[in-house]
Amino acid sequence: MKIVLIGPESSGKSTLGMALAAAINGCYVEEYARTYVEQLRRPYNYLDVLHIARKQYTQLQTDSTTQPSHYTVFDTDLIITKVWLNYKYGHCPEWINEALKPENNPVDLYLLCRPDLPFVPDPTREHPHEREELYEHYLQEVKQTKKPYVCISGTELKKRIEQATNGINRYRD
Repeated sequence: MKIVLIGPESSGKSTLGMALAAAINGCYVEEYARTYVEQLRRPYNYLDVLHIARKQYTQLQTDSTTQPSHYTVFDTDLIITKVWLNYKYGHCPEWINEALKPENNPVDLYLLCRPDLPFVPDPTREHPHEREELYEHYLQEVKQTKKPYVCISGTELKKRIEQATNGINRYRD
């Protein structure tokens, strides 16, 4: 089962992803964008975001049955990239739209994290005041995928893990 966390900056995706993978004995795939941007010695640009998108897509296409678990938890996917490309650059390539169509999208379940946690600044985060607006964009995009999704909220990690595992149990198989 491929489970993907999406949501605005500083909405607890990485924390939840690592904790959830441990709780369900799954594999965790960290956010490639963060790693990539942190290693740049310059501001990222449109081409960098496309590179990140291709890497995310490749990660999702990897057959998770080669992993030692039945569950793979991905920290973000192309929905995040699509929203970001449209928000920041006003354009998203058609191949991303195609990849997100239900028949092309290998995701089994999305976990959409609400930005109800305090914003924690770091060098890769840019829009602390637009988190609610971005959340609404993510919600609309996840609905368009026609894939199951669960909205995750609350400030307690334990409750977020519970919401996520309940969603996994509801939609697995």
